[in-house]
This record gives sequence, C-alpha cells and structure tokens, in this order.
Amino acid sequence: MSQEILTLSRKQNGTVPSPRPRRPPSAPFRSQQNSAPRSLPPAAQRAPLPLGPPRPPSPRPLGAVPPAFGFLFDIDGVLVRGSQVVPAAREAFRRLSDAGGRLRVPVVFLTNAGNCLRAAKARELSQALGLQVSPEQVILSHSPLRLFSQFHPKCMLVAGQGPVEENARNLGFKHVVTIEALRKAYPLLDMVDQSRRPKELAAMLISSNLPGVVLFGEPVRWETSLQLITDVLLSNGNPGAEPEGIPYPHLPVLACNMDLLWMAEAKMPSRFGHGTFLLCLENIYKKVTGRELKYEALIGKPSTVTYRYAEYLIKEQAEKHGWKAPIRRLYAIGDNPMSDVYGANLYNNYLKSAQQNQVKAGSCESILVCTGVYRHNADVCRKPEECNTETVFHGHRDFCFDPSLVEASYIVQDVNEAVQLAFEKENWS
Repeated sequence: MSQEILTLSRKQNGTVPSPRPRRPPSAPFRSQQNSAPRSLPPAAQRAPLPLGPPRPPSPRPLGAVPPAFGFLFDIDGVLVRGSQVVPAAREAFRRLSDAGGRLRVPVVFLTNAGNCLRAAKARELSQALGLQVSPEQVILSHSPLRLFSQFHPKCMLVAGQGPVEENARNLGFKHVVTIEALRKAYPLLDMVDQSRRPKELAAMLISSNLPGVVLFGEPVRWETSLQLITDVLLSNGNPGAEPEGIPYPHLPVLACNMDLLWMAEAKMPSRFGHGTFLLCLENIYKKVTGRELKYEALIGKPSTVTYRYAEYLIKEQAEKHGWKAPIRRLYAIGDNPMSDVYGANLYNNYLKSAQQNQVKAGSCESILVCTGVYRHNADVCRKPEECNTETVFHGHRDFCFDPSLVEASYIVQDVNEAVQLAFEKENWS
C-alpha cells in the first residue's frame, strides 16, 4: 500500500503528467453552474412505470445489507464554518447513524486543515455532529506523510502553525527543526520586522545541515518563514555558511494543503490558505534563482495520493465493522470546486485508468454543496457560453487546469441533501 501511494505521488508531481479526464458531454460545466441545486424528488413525483416490465426493487432498509459505498466529507464549508456548525450537518449524520449513534456506512473526514492534532479534530467533530468520531476517521492534509518513511530519520525543517513538532513526531519524523528554532540559531537572517532584530547574538543551536523541508500549512509570520525557507534552499541546508553558488536541484520539499482560499465566518467569501503561501514561496524562489521550485510531493486535496489513502481507510473501516460487501463507490462531498471536486474527479479518472488496465476498481462521485466556498447564485456566469473559458483557476501550479475536472457530478444545497442523494443512488431508504 505504501509503495503504491508513493509511486502515485511521483507520477502526479512531475515524473509523469497527471491524466486529464474528459467528463461526459451530458453534463457540461455551464449547465451545472446555472442549474438550480438539486434536491431529491419525492417518490410520488416520479413518472409512473409502464405496465409490463418488472418494477425496480424497493429501497433497502438502512443497514439491511452491508454498504458497498462510503463517504468522504470535507469539513470547513460543509460541516462547519469556523466555529459554527452548518445546520444541515447534524441532520445528515442522524441519517447516517443508528439509534445508538453508530455509523452504518464507512465515513472518512477529509480536510486540508493541518494546524491541529488528529485526535483534537476528532473531538471537535464529535461535539459538532453529536456522535463519536475516532482519530482513525480523520485525514488531515499532512496525514499521508506517514507513508514517506525515507524522510523520517532525517533532520527536517518544518513550517506551519499549531503543534507542528507533535504532528511531525506522530507521523514518524524523528528529528525536526521549526522555523522559530532556526531563527534563534541564525538571528541575523530574519530582518523584516525591525522590532524583532536581535540585540544579542545567540550561540548556534543546529549541529547539522537540514536535508529537506516539510511545509505543514500556512505560518503566522509569513515574511519570516518565506525568508528562512528560501535561505535553507539556497544554502543547501546550511544557512549559517556563505553560499558558493545556487544548488539545483534544490533540497526535497514536501508540501501539504494546496488550498488557495478557504471559508470561515467572514462575510467576504474566502480567506487565504496555504496555497497562497506556496504561491508566494514559488514566485520568490523563481525571482531570486531564475528556476522553478520543485516539490518532492504535494499532499492534501486535490492530490490523488490523499484520495488513495482515504479509500484505504474507508475499506479498513468497513473490514473492522465486519461489512463484507466490497466498497465500489466513494461519495466525496465538498464546497470547493478547485480542491474537493477537482480531487474527486482526478481520483475517479485514476480508478478508470486502473479498470482499463484490468485492475479491479470502483468509482468516486463528486458532490458540491453551496454552504461554503461555492455559492450557487454568485458563481452563475452572466454569459453562460463564456463559463468554460473565463473560469479563474484557483488550483496549484502543478495541477493542470481542465474545466471538466471542476465539474461536480452533482450540485446540492447542503450536506444533508448530499447524503440523501447518495442513498437514492444506492437504493437505500
């Protein structure tokens, strides 16, 4: 499993171009943007079947047979907005749970957040949704880093905010140096904020070169992190020495969470995410060196590596509960076309490619909700014929833009309608 995901990571991040699937012509991008959000039609509104052919089977009672599907839920903009629970979220999980609050289908919470511990995020979700969520059901943007064991014994520079060191240790990294520790070791490097310039020089605290960089998420002081990360790359891991030239290829860089924007409580639609920080770092590095910043791996949505890891956890969860039916479909529910929809569609294309190579695989359906980054009314094009050509691509530089990849399989109002839709497709009551 680990080797398969690492191979997939190398393919999507430069060695082999990511496949660019074409969505069926029956669901064009502009028609989905301009159509009203779909909700499930009541059974009474369906057209009557003609006499003669047998009627379709009645919906199966929930839990009557093992589920052959699972859910991948984004969190921000789908289940919560900042500290506020989206009202439809609790109703959706009442549908998914039995009387004892136990989930009846496998569920993974797939978020690009990474500035907290997995267990802490599970506790937050448990309180918000009114049921028990285990850490094993949560995938943070950096969770797949546990598979990159070749970097775990090395002394890596780590950047982000929150419990970065503890997250790194939980993922298997043995020795890490934070941006703040590097700043204390080399106080003359951080010069933007004059009030933070050193009055006394500290002794050197770092005894060896830094062989790589792990970017967990957006930091608090961007100017400090941008300066010191660039210094480490330009010095080949030894920012205390005078550089003899610009090393290239540079040290390995692993980055988690490519979201340019995310949704909080603010009236303005989106806040800067780690993707914005990466954009700054890439442009600074290119301006200084004349060369492209390269990534050893890009992790988090829409990375195929992350969805492969999520499918692995869904199947592991189903096996743990004794559900014998093979998982054939994933329903990925999100609010961001450029990460949630793009990632689900890209992974669906990967599964199709596996089937063409005679490997048994399922499918991944993307469901877009209107309670977060995507706003149905705001995103309607005034000139529908220009929707495909004028869509602004908010995805990462290394992921090519194909309008078909941001076309959701379904658009619904909220997460409760998304769950209803999946039950309808699976013939569950």
